[in-house]
Formats: sequence, structure tokens, C-alpha cells
Amino acid sequence: MKRILILILLLPFSYIASIVTIQAQSPKGKLFIIGGGDKPPEMLKRIIDESGISSGGYAVILPMSSSEPEASALYAKDLFVEAGLENIFAINCTLENVNSPAKADSIRHAGLVYITGGDQARFMDIVAGSEVEKAIHGAYENGALIAGTSAGAALMSKIMITGNQLKFPDYTATFSVIETDNIETREGLGLIPEVIIDQHFLIRSRHNRLITAILQFPGTKGIGIDESTAILVTGYHAEVIGLSQVLVYTPSSRNVKNHNGKLGADNIRLDIYMAGESFSIKGRH
Repeated sequence: MKRILILILLLPFSYIASIVTIQAQSPKGKLFIIGGGDKPPEMLKRIIDESGISSGGYAVILPMSSSEPEASALYAKDLFVEAGLENIFAINCTLENVNSPAKADSIRHAGLVYITGGDQARFMDIVAGSEVEKAIHGAYENGALIAGTSAGAALMSKIMITGNQLKFPDYTATFSVIETDNIETREGLGLIPEVIIDQHFLIRSRHNRLITAILQFPGTKGIGIDESTAILVTGYHAEVIGLSQVLVYTPSSRNVKNHNGKLGADNIRLDIYMAGESFSIKGRH
């Protein structure tokens, strides 16, 4: 009887301990994921405000997605300086210095980490498995705002769309088919779980591409972010910011149909969110 009573008394403490452990494992930071294109002044101000670095700290720009990283970093820095931020500098990493303790330490302690556009595969070719990648995660876990635009948005996902088609080697901005074994993906930074991000979404009509991705990887939710538009992710809560819309594709089940290489599925839900609206990035409807 005493043993049963002790177990009953211990249950609440075990439950509380498990909740504390889960909370301790959740990142303290936020994500600001931009679909590319022009960034309105209000968006830049929101990034600065959400990062909290106006009252102390600094920001870093990571331009490794770009084929011209110095020019890309300078352009990004000018945007933020015009928005009133002065304590911002670029860290351009190469395969030769991506494991530099000094570079990793500067990123880990930044209040804002901004990843420019370009080619997301180029970025991951450099940082995958490196000290810099660990530092980005460390900054996020410690409370930093991690922001990215265009390629810098796509690489937030664990399953990262590269933009290439395996069956059609000539690059096009959109997909003309929804077929199996066509979309090329890589492993991204994995800062946002169970979600695949696509960018420049409406203006480049990338519906087929994102639908292919969520059918190829059942259990994922697809988020298409248009240009001059972003989502601010806090935990599993996403707020839409900017001038256009965010489209969210949510499969209702993991049952994907395959007929002669063509992909199909029942009850894929589409939600279209406007600026100021919010949604959950977790789970299916």
C-alpha cells in the first residue's frame, strides 16, 4: 500500500519534470523566413525589433548561398543600415575556414543571423556538418533570430528543395509535372520540423513543385512563401508578415497514390494566409 501511495505522489513530479525537459529542449529563438524579392522597410524593422539587438548585441550576415558573397553581404548590410541597424557585419565562410573557432563563436553569440539568397545547395555544400552549422543551431537555441531570404528560406527545412528536377535537367522556375522520383532534395539546416519551405511562390507558380515534395515525403507540410512576404516562427506558431500571401498545403493522410509514375492523393488541404494572420506549422488537419 505504501509503495502504491509513493508512486501516486511521485507522478505529478515526474510529469512536471518531463514538461521542464521538453521546454529546455525547445529553441529559445525565432525564425524569420522570407520568400525573396524586395524587403519592405516595415519588414526589416520587424526583423530588428524581434531580434532585440537594438538594445544590445550584434547581427551577422552569412552570404554563402551567393555566387558573389561579398556583393551579396554588402547589399544586405546596406538594407539593414538604412533601417537603422549599425552593429552588423558579414561572415563569409569557405570550405577552408568553415570550422574556424572564431567564426563559429561570432555566429553562436549573435542576436541576429541573416542568410542571404542565391543557391541553397551552395550554402549547404559549405556548412553541412561544420562548426558553423553547429553555431547557427546554437544561436537559435540560445535565443537568436535566424532570418533567411529566398535560398536562405529554403534551407531552413530539414528536407530542402534544391530547385532541380531529376527527370528534366534543364532548369525551369516551376515544375510542369507532379511525378515520382523527379524532385531533387538535400538536407538543409533543419531549423523548422516537419515542414518543407518553398520561396518566390506565387510569382513563379511553384505549386506543382511543393505538391510533389509533400507527396514524395509523406507526413510533411508544405509552406509556399511569396516574394516580399515572410513568416515569423515562434515555436510552432507562424505569423505572416509582408505584402503578399503564404500558401500552406497539408495532406490529410500518408496515403499517396502512384499510377505509372504520376503522384496523387486525397484531401490535400490548401490554406492561404494574409499579412497579420497566423497558423500552426505542426501536424495535419
